Amino acid sequence: MIQINDQGRIRVITLDRPAARNAFNEALYDAATDALIEAASDPGTAVVVFTGAGQAFSSGADLTEMAQRNSGSFTNGRHGFTGFVDHLIDFPKPLLCAVNGLALGIGATMLALADLVFISSDARVRCPFTRLGVAPEAASSVTFPRLLGRQNATWALLSSEWLSAIECVQMGLAFRECAPDDLLTITMQHAAVLASKPINSLVECKRTIVEPLRAELFEARERENDAFKVLLGGPANIEALIAFAERREPDFSQIDDSPRPR
Repeated sequence: MIQINDQGRIRVITLDRPAARNAFNEALYDAATDALIEAASDPGTAVVVFTGAGQAFSSGADLTEMAQRNSGSFTNGRHGFTGFVDHLIDFPKPLLCAVNGLALGIGATMLALADLVFISSDARVRCPFTRLGVAPEAASSVTFPRLLGRQNATWALLSSEWLSAIECVQMGLAFRECAPDDLLTITMQHAAVLASKPINSLVECKRTIVEPLRAELFEARERENDAFKVLLGGPANIEALIAFAERREPDFSQIDDSPRPR
């Protein structure tokens, strides 16, 4: 599910489900969360870098499991999506992402919870929530407007359209665009600069940046989860999942899209 590689005081966590384009199922959420917990407590780890194996960073939530959740035949993981997001928010050390390919859903929204994002020039990012008939996630309703500005965030979260690497940099979702062959090298160079500093100082500096936002991020995550529950299994979400299984575009034109009671 994941690979862990320590290079000095830098820990590289690689999402490793290449056949599924590193989609997050419950097992991957649990493995990635365990890796964050271990890195947070490891006195020899100063910086963590997330990247993906194969052609994708992460293609987001595993839609097969989403369909199982709708059918009721689903077993939650030990941490699951919520645990992963909570540990991203609370991770005390510098967290970098090296976006090597496609980044969708949680693969996109987790970028806004990282401290620095490096993106390959041939990578693309997508928040496919309206395409799936669901709501934003991972506190992106707060992080995206803060990083991208209100209108860019609205487009990213509501349109379900692709963002290019250069658009991500221009909007503020990524720190630097890199040639594909240089991505990990440049990411590790920046990670090494940070890792050369005292860990306690890194932790306290990050805390002063993140602490004013923590309560707001957790409140946003709760609002988003509530909205997600309202929409999950609704007509639009079911049509989206059927369309995915049938390898066609979803057609929402005939969907009864009146608001469902909360």
